[in-house]
Amino acid sequence: MKTFSIAFVLALVVSAVSAFSVAIPAMGGVNGGSSFVVSQRPQQSASVSATSRNGASSLQMGNMAKFGIFSPAVYGAKIALGGEKLNKIRGKAISLHSQYIGEFCEWAGAYHLRTRLIKKAKVNGDILGFLV
Repeated sequence: MKTFSIAFVLALVVSAVSAFSVAIPAMGGVNGGSSFVVSQRPQQSASVSATSRNGASSLQMGNMAKFGIFSPAVYGAKIALGGEKLNKIRGKAISLHSQYIGEFCEWAGAYHLRTRLIKKAKVNGDILGFLV
């Protein structure tokens, strides 16, 4: 447990340090400032569409995930815990989150939005870097 705690703190520190890295002027704002606004624009891609021509889902899986703000923490956890254990924990977290989304949709009377909200959660997790 102590090793996990140390690894978790280390992963948080690495994640926090990468969040404050210097922005590249070419990618920044008008005068080369922060790239925050540029990175927060909604991006449309083919990976968001629900189905492709053959009917299979075209959402990206972990192997093609984007690098986001939490990616360093995920890489640290992968080193500390190992790939298998991390995938077990990740699967459990995704399962619980999907369950809570379903319960919320039932409570709000909008169960028809459950699938859309779960897909949106996956896209957000990809953008934030949880799926690397």
